[in-house]
Amino acid sequence: MMPALRPRNLACVSTDSRLERGTASEQLAAEYLQARGLVVLARNMRCRAGELDLVCLDGAVLAIVEVRQRARIDFGGALASVTWRKQRKLIRATQFFLQRQAAWRRRLMRFDVLAVEGVPHGVHRIVWIKDAFRPT
Repeated sequence: MMPALRPRNLACVSTDSRLERGTASEQLAAEYLQARGLVVLARNMRCRAGELDLVCLDGAVLAIVEVRQRARIDFGGALASVTWRKQRKLIRATQFFLQRQAAWRRRLMRFDVLAVEGVPHGVHRIVWIKDAFRPT
């Protein structure tokens, strides 16, 4: 007798598949923001403190954009995944970025979160929260 088919558990999805979805989500986010007038200055800036997904210029404001993707909205979805710990890592990575990019230090700055809920290459919804959190 054959076992019953179960719905696919996302926790069992391969790392490669998650990485592909993450890359596709960041590309989708960059295109979404560019269509709304932002200029993407940098992508996937990595340092010891963490990673910045997108660094954009929105007029005169430097926008640090964290891109989150979740196929399902269980447990609050993509937006809820930006915890205070994640915020702290983003702030530290931004400080590192600004130490090396002196031209951007005097700009007004904000932290945005862009959530891709669903599958980037399929049915999805984008939620962009400008000024989602502030350093304390």
